[in-house]
Amino acid sequence: MLRNTPDSWGAPAKLFHWVMAALILAQIALGVMAANWRVSPTKLELFFWHKSTGILILALVALRLAWRLANPVPLLPSGMAAWERAAARLGHLFLYALMIALPVTGWIVNSASNVPFRIFWLVPLPAIVAPDEPTADFVAEVHGGLAALLALVLAAHIGAALWHHFVKRDTVLERMLPRRAP
Repeated sequence: MLRNTPDSWGAPAKLFHWVMAALILAQIALGVMAANWRVSPTKLELFFWHKSTGILILALVALRLAWRLANPVPLLPSGMAAWERAAARLGHLFLYALMIALPVTGWIVNSASNVPFRIFWLVPLPAIVAPDEPTADFVAEVHGGLAALLALVLAAHIGAALWHHFVKRDTVLERMLPRRAP
């Protein structure tokens, strides 16, 4: 099933979800390690992978949003309270905003730091702001704060999915899981 239905996400939406989930978790780990590593070639390598993965996430979120806009979103279970529906919409809005804001702020930090960069060694990343150390420092702080916010929103997202599955026993989580062969 490619397209979403009123009851489930289609295969492309599921693939986007789980690939993005893996990339975001790897990205958080890379960012924390890179920020805390002593100055060395390893630190530079960690930042290289963090930056490249960030731009990949930005590209994938654009494709994911295009797919989501072209497909109906499955309906939420009929028994969900109004506050749960609002929380689900707000949570997803935050996730999408953060999946865009984090790579963009990282890109600004890289540009303001005047660091030439090639995404995965191939594509030059153009500067989007002029070199400026105070801007780089300020936006790096914003980037770190957004990363902490993302960790909180992800914890809430995962917690809500598990709560729906194990406590409410509805299909919210199941409809995002890959189908098992009968």
